[in-house]
Amino acid sequence: MGSKPTPPSMHVVYVLKRNRSWYIGYTNNLVCRLAQHRKDFLVQLCYFEAYATEKLARLRERKLKQYGSAWRSVRQRITA
Repeated sequence: MGSKPTPPSMHVVYVLKRNRSWYIGYTNNLVCRLAQHRKDFLVQLCYFEAYATEKLARLRERKLKQYGSAWRSVRQRITA
């Protein structure tokens, strides 16, 4: 009996909105991470980007958090 191949892991950068504030985060399991956020707060998933590697996802998360132009670009897509 052969074992089933495991699906490739996806690494996700996501944006949540809670009231008037935004939260940018990273995870490799978006469903579980959303459940964790929703235990504490009423949040809405507004946007996400999937990456093949953790390194790429973490770089993007850092850019969104540190560089205003990157965040402005994403926020325009979300609110358009």
